[in-house]
Amino acid sequence: MDTLHPIFSAQVSAAVSPLGPSVPRLSAAGFTRRIRRNHPSLEGIRCVLVNKNETRPLQFKKTDDRGKVPQSDGLGGDTNAFSLCTIVEAGTVTEAVTVTDVVTAIEFKEEKSGIEEMLHTVLQHIIVFVTSEAAPYSKTGGLADVCGSLPIALAARGHRVMVVSPRYLNGISDINYATAFDTGVRIKAPCFGGQQEVGFFHEYRAGVDWVFVDHPSYHRPGNPYGDENGAFGDNQFRFTLLCHAACEAPLVLPLGGYTYGQNCLFLVNDWHAGLVPMLLASKYRPHGIYKDARSILVIHNLAHQGVEPAATYDNLGLPPNWYGAVEWVFPTWARTHALDKGETVNIMKGAIVSVDRIVTVSQGYAWEITTSEGGCGLHDLLSDRKSVINGITNGIDIDDWDSASDKHIPFHYSIGNLSGKEKCKATLQKELGLAIRPECPVIGFIGRLDYQKGTDLIMMAMPEILQHDVQFVMLGSGDRVTENWMRSMESNYKEKFRGWVGFNIPVSHRITAGCDMLLMPSRFEPCGLNQLYAMRYGTVPIVHKTGGLRDTVENFDPFSDEGEGSGTGWAFTPLTRESMLSAIGVAITTYRDHKTSWEGIMKRGMSKDYTWDNAASKYEQVFGWAFIDPPYVK
Repeated sequence: MDTLHPIFSAQVSAAVSPLGPSVPRLSAAGFTRRIRRNHPSLEGIRCVLVNKNETRPLQFKKTDDRGKVPQSDGLGGDTNAFSLCTIVEAGTVTEAVTVTDVVTAIEFKEEKSGIEEMLHTVLQHIIVFVTSEAAPYSKTGGLADVCGSLPIALAARGHRVMVVSPRYLNGISDINYATAFDTGVRIKAPCFGGQQEVGFFHEYRAGVDWVFVDHPSYHRPGNPYGDENGAFGDNQFRFTLLCHAACEAPLVLPLGGYTYGQNCLFLVNDWHAGLVPMLLASKYRPHGIYKDARSILVIHNLAHQGVEPAATYDNLGLPPNWYGAVEWVFPTWARTHALDKGETVNIMKGAIVSVDRIVTVSQGYAWEITTSEGGCGLHDLLSDRKSVINGITNGIDIDDWDSASDKHIPFHYSIGNLSGKEKCKATLQKELGLAIRPECPVIGFIGRLDYQKGTDLIMMAMPEILQHDVQFVMLGSGDRVTENWMRSMESNYKEKFRGWVGFNIPVSHRITAGCDMLLMPSRFEPCGLNQLYAMRYGTVPIVHKTGGLRDTVENFDPFSDEGEGSGTGWAFTPLTRESMLSAIGVAITTYRDHKTSWEGIMKRGMSKDYTWDNAASKYEQVFGWAFIDPPYVK
């Protein structure tokens, strides 16, 4: 019997098999048959099962019996694939129907006063994520969180999802890939002057096919991009291999018994995956392959663009006539010497001019990248394509970040009962060796210690901040000067300041739960996650009004809503020491003197919906738009 491939959604759990030419009598189970052939993204769909009377959870149940379905259902008949069963509770099958065709979408309809209401449609797209990192397998920042969580949310909504990422082994081995098995499939990628052989490892988890590209260049110590000596010198080679392998994976990997095929939707993340839309348009589509596929570029951080000398173009495996897509010339002032012509190849630029649509990780960042201040030199190109740019705020993993069940915090609490937060604060103060004072506001910072995060502004303003009756705690690593400053501040202000050099996940959870405020003076922040975690934990964010921080943190207004107040924190602008100190001062005053208003701010933040399911529904809208028009580059 062929392997069945399960697909999960909030309402449907299905196993899909390629076997069988028809769907036998479904009416016996209360269903009618529908054929769909009117949309290219649904080309593989042969039928839709519709229950007109009620909404019921369904499950395709794998069976080894190739003879008859149990006779108690009254259906009988041969089955070559699987049975469709209605489940009332776990382990209880109330009815079954033989299905031998490819079933890839189910619609639920409910009649109310003679009017049919559409409730849910599942499995509309075959999606391939291409990314340099995906949690929990590899992670350096927010990109890994997105590519580790969004695919699962989309799979839960009924899409078939594959994630393609390198198999990093940190020198010898990595426990994160222990459950992934070697598929035995090998391909040769035509790039860098030869045929580079790569393999594929695979793990099926949480409804998603996790595919890891295997090559010796991914097996060195360090993070995905470099080590203590800086960025790896062959990163262009390493991520060129990733892109070539990602284009082949849907065609050659029989995951769950059959390949993903050509009608895919590629979600390429940042420059590391930027060659994919160019390869689709220049190498595959001219030969009739991927002619109905689409690609979407997800920009997490435009500051990184994959820029290398122009002489490296021949290494990319693109046709000679595609050089203009990646050609990039630095202005005179940015060149290293008088003989430097500034000629380079820019992978991010090539992705922008060849992809079908563009998504950024917040609405604010979608606008900022079209400006000269935020476009990092690509603003003119992005402005030309602004009609296909959308901003979607990242979600957060509510299983990991939930104050009512977080395993890393000592006391649990919720929007209906905040008493546990005060206890978390007292425990944090005790752990850090600070005085346990409920009336003293605790301000926190969690993040990388670098220029983007505004840590230099915090350093300049700290003497004024500590003039208030507050306690301040910082968690992070990065810039050595800032790390040493944290140690010095802790020695000089033992009663008020604590610095934790490094990063520790349980500690970050305890700080988020135990602090009253979280400070994020980022110079730019495409989305930001810490402010979302903070609001979910009733910790009030104080942020610079930029990017995703602008979208997610609403300034507190005590006079709106008939005096009830509105807002979830403070978003200050411009990015100056004085502006930041002013916002901190107002927040401290509100905390001390207006307890009712403060509690309202906390509860409004905790009630916000920043789940991945919410973000996934917005991505689905963009997926639909991508298939309305023909491919941008035919």
